[in-house]
Amino acid sequence: MPDLPLIVWIAFAGVLGMLVGSFLNVVILRLPERMAAGWRQEASEMLELEVEVTPTPPGIVREPSHCPQCKHRLSALDNIPLFSWLLLRGHCRYCQARISIQYPLVELLSGMLSAVIVWKFGPSWIGLAGLFLTWTLIALSGIDFRTQLLPDQLTLPLLWLGLLLALLPMFVTAPASIIGAAIGYLSLWSVYWVFKLLTGKEGMGYGDFKLLAALGAWMGPISLLPIILLSSLIGALIGGGLIVLRRHQRELPMPFGPFIAAAGWVWFVAGPGLLQGYMHLTGLR
Repeated sequence: MPDLPLIVWIAFAGVLGMLVGSFLNVVILRLPERMAAGWRQEASEMLELEVEVTPTPPGIVREPSHCPQCKHRLSALDNIPLFSWLLLRGHCRYCQARISIQYPLVELLSGMLSAVIVWKFGPSWIGLAGLFLTWTLIALSGIDFRTQLLPDQLTLPLLWLGLLLALLPMFVTAPASIIGAAIGYLSLWSVYWVFKLLTGKEGMGYGDFKLLAALGAWMGPISLLPIILLSSLIGALIGGGLIVLRRHQRELPMPFGPFIAAAGWVWFVAGPGLLQGYMHLTGLR
């Protein structure tokens, strides 16, 4: 890599992260639509029903960006991450429809977290792997938040990449990666079935198992308990806040994937420091 000051690499990562965040918005919005269309077609074929002729959902890579309301194709000036939304004051240039706050938030979050990754790991192969993990977790969180789905198209590649990186090894050894993936999956799988047998309800989905398995593959079994505890804490704080501030009904399901992803990212970046701080406070060192 070119010998540039770290601050330059951090700034570059921030800009790159915002650009990738624009693409992540496309993934968050279009991937569930394409999945649903595929499910409908498969169900019709299995049940030998006449397939309804419906417009094919736009592709994720080849289809150009357009306004969800008026379908007008967006120009390059309309696609500048974060700044286009600010300049247009959150409205479409062509039909004045309101543009969701999701777009700038995802772009800003992707840019900030990407900068943190390069600040932490530097311009290296480890940093590049960290960027991929970060972007995938953002996409999974956005999809789960909107649809309560964690697509296999994202969780499984993340899992396999974690296992493959352990062969180098990059973050953990291969045995630790395999054990982390297995324990990550089985731990939430066990909680799921205990909760279902006791209440008759499903407390979480299989995508949560796969996401935790992927994080276990990247960070090993030692990371799993802190990630579960952190995700539960974050979920309790946010869920309690929604109930109080927005009168969110307790019966309505709340996606757990974003909390697992947030906790996993925090542990990936600051796990050793958090562990040392905890041991210092509790006098365990």
